[in-house]
Amino acid sequence: MTLGTILIIILVLVLIGAVPSWGHSRNWGYGPSGILGVILVVVLILVLLGRI
Repeated sequence: MTLGTILIIILVLVLIGAVPSWGHSRNWGYGPSGILGVILVVVLILVLLGRI
């Protein structure tokens, strides 16, 4: 596994944990999951371009 693949897997798991439907993150709103989603997209683009 490359570093990029590991980063994508970790970001997806964190993104799932930050979804507002879970009890512990219901009061957070969509901010954390939106920010993590943007980070996931950026990392995915960097992996596809071969930068990571």
